[in-house]
Formats: sequence, structure tokens, C-alpha cells
Amino acid sequence: MSSKKNLSSIAKQYPKKHFVAASAVASFLIAIAILPTSEKVSASRTQLDLALPFDEGIAAPQEPSIQASNTPSEKSVNVNSVNYPLESTPAPQGIQFSKEYTVKNGDTLAVIFKKAGFSSRDVYHVAKVYEDATRLHPGETVSFAYNSDNTFKAFKHQKTQLISNVIEKQNDEYQIKEIVREPTVEFRFAQGTINSSLFLDAKEAGLDQTSIMNFANIFGWDIDFVQDLRPGDTFSLMYEELFLDGESIGTGNIVAAEFVNQGQKFQAIRHVDEHGRANYYTPEGKSMRKAFLRSPIDFARISSHFNLRRKHPVLNKIRAHKGTDYAAGRGTPIRTAGDGKVVFAGWKGGFGRCVIIQHGQGIQTLYAHMSKFNKKTKKGTRVSQGQVIGYVGSSGLASGPHLHYEFRVNGVHKNPVKVKLPEARPIEKKYRKDFLADADKWLAILENNQRSVLVARVD
Repeated sequence: MSSKKNLSSIAKQYPKKHFVAASAVASFLIAIAILPTSEKVSASRTQLDLALPFDEGIAAPQEPSIQASNTPSEKSVNVNSVNYPLESTPAPQGIQFSKEYTVKNGDTLAVIFKKAGFSSRDVYHVAKVYEDATRLHPGETVSFAYNSDNTFKAFKHQKTQLISNVIEKQNDEYQIKEIVREPTVEFRFAQGTINSSLFLDAKEAGLDQTSIMNFANIFGWDIDFVQDLRPGDTFSLMYEELFLDGESIGTGNIVAAEFVNQGQKFQAIRHVDEHGRANYYTPEGKSMRKAFLRSPIDFARISSHFNLRRKHPVLNKIRAHKGTDYAAGRGTPIRTAGDGKVVFAGWKGGFGRCVIIQHGQGIQTLYAHMSKFNKKTKKGTRVSQGQVIGYVGSSGLASGPHLHYEFRVNGVHKNPVKVKLPEARPIEKKYRKDFLADADKWLAILENNQRSVLVARVD
């Protein structure tokens, strides 16, 4: 994979709007994911001194070496960092953009072009070659270049901090070019101990909300980060930080991570194949993904477990509860647990608004009490794991907003929390040798950083 292709994939994966997650998500996580404890959090965040070339999207470390550059404190150890510049796409020559506008609510392409002094004909031709021009979002910037006679020369749409598209008029033809700016990538190390919640303790360790969510997604098939966490659990990770013009513009990929939950160690290494597809694997090459998500809602609290002798909260009589209830705010997104086909989407008695998905021959999942469906969720449509199919509500026989989730194997109801989930395919044989070498080196880097922080605390 070329540097330019790799850079473009990084830039598209981390648009500007994703660098910082919505504050509502943060408030939600803080509110529901607190484990009471009086212990002080232990966390650290460091930079690395490594010689790492980019190779197929993964930095393959040579001899990991860490040299402390100052006196370590209780919470952090600062060490030297190395930049890894990627080749950028140069801007079209000879274009000087002189007017810039920030898109506001209600702005359309026609309105902006009129403010810039251009005709509806220019709007038509730009929109014809660049369909994203009709989908401008508030906060994005657009700018214009003029010919000497003040006629239209070029239009630039700054989609993210890294990607912009330029539409230039040349000899009555409108040509589009994508410009990808060059970020500087530095690798960071962070670690911490669970004393309250993953969100709060990872934030204390220096991670932003995007990285925290990505970390939870990596281990989310094995760990329920609300039900399974215990004070004293630990986490550590290596991740990318992206810089533009000397300023941090957000975090990139997590390249290696570890979580120790109730004494059991989980480790994950990122791998990008020759087609640019990224996945996480155990150090032995097994996929971190499972064929099914453990929970269809992120960070939700279980309000009622699988129980064949439960007393129904509305009917007030013993009635088997053949699923798990997740309490969450009305409108919380519900994700499909696995790839499959929607076999039912509609009103289903006491279940209210309900979706049933068929996964292969023998497994079905059911999602009930929704407030509304995703508009794409219809009977007969195919869905992918993690796709939003609806939103939490209290339709049907429900005492409050929650999701009722069932997992059926050959028609038999299984406890969704305890059922053994089949694994996804391991890493392909043709990548296995190189992956195992990279995994060993990344794990060595993690361990070296962990030891450095431990020594710093002792000193």
C-alpha cells in the first residue's frame, strides 16, 4: 500500500467531527458507569522513542528503546518522541483562494455562491461534478478563487482538517481533485487502573473520548465494561496522535492494547491487510471479533436478567423472562448483534416495536420495545454487525424505556450474557508470519512502557 493511499484511509477514518465525541455521550457514560471506590486512580501517558517504518498500515518496531528525558512524576513519564511524516498530495498549482466562508445552518451551495458573486450556472456545473457540494455541513469551510475578470476559477470544500476537494474550471471544463494534507504521527502510551469506570479512569490517563470508545470496541466481545469491571483491573495501550502544522488534531488508531479483567489478561494487536482492511487479533492470531456482539447497546445497565421464574413487572405474575433487559435512555441506538437478515420488523404484541434477525441457519436475535426503527430496517433487508436497527423506547408491555434482547439457538432461548459466542475467522495464513513478528514487538513495547512507569512510581 502506498503512503498516499494509507494517509487517505487514515484521514477518512478520522473526520473532524469524530475527533471529539459528543458531550452527551460523555455525560451518559459518566452517569451509568460508576463503580464506587475510594482508591486514587493510577494513570500514565508517555511518548515513545522508536524507529518504526510504516508497512501496510502497521508500524513495525525494530529494537524498542525507551529513554526517560526528565524526572518522572507519579502519573507520567515523558520520553522522546519520533515523527513519521507521510507523503501529502500537493495542491493544484497557481490557485490563490481569496474568499472563505464558514457553512452555517440553512446555507446551501446556491446561497454561498451568490455571496461569493457567482452565477447559478457555476453552481450547476460544480454540483454536477462534485455531489458532496450539495451536502455541506455547518462548521465546514469553503473558499473561492477568481480569475482576473472576477469570474469563477475554483471552489474548495474543506471536508476535514486533512481532506479537501477542489473543483477548478479549465477551458470550460470543471475538474475535481482531492487534496490530502500531511499529518505527523507520533505514538503514545497510556495506562491506568480501574477505580471508578473505564470512561473516567481512561480519561484520567490522558485518553480522549474517541480513543476510549475505540478501546472499548476492541475488547467489547469479551468484556462487558459495565457488568464485568472490578476495581484494580488495569489497561494499557499504544495509539497514534495526529499533528498538523505542529498542533494536535486528534488521535488515530490504537495499534496495541491490553486489559486485565479480574485477573484475566486480554491483548489485541491491530493488523491491516493488503486491501486496507483493519482488524484486531490476539497475539496468537485469533480474531478479537466474535460472530456476535455481547451486548447490542454500548455501556447499558442490565435491569433484568434471563430468568425463567421472573415476576412480570406489568402483569404482576410469574412469567418466564427469556431474554435480557438493558435499561437506557429513550432514543439510545440499538445495534444488531451480528450479520444477518431482518425477518420481522413491526409491532409484535407485548414486545411493541420489535425486530427479529436471522443469522445463518440456526440463530435468531430479537430486539423489543423500540421507540422507533431505523428507516433502513425493513423485512428482507440484510444488516451488518453493529449496524443501528432502532432506538430504545417503551412500546408494548414495558414499565419504562429499555431494550428486551433475546438470543435463540435452533429455537431454544439462551442467556445472552452467558451464551458462548462463536469466533470470527483468524488471521489469514499469508499474513500470519509477519503478524506474529509484529505482535511480539508491540507486546515488548507495551511491557517496556509498563515497567518504565512502574519504576517511575517506585522512585
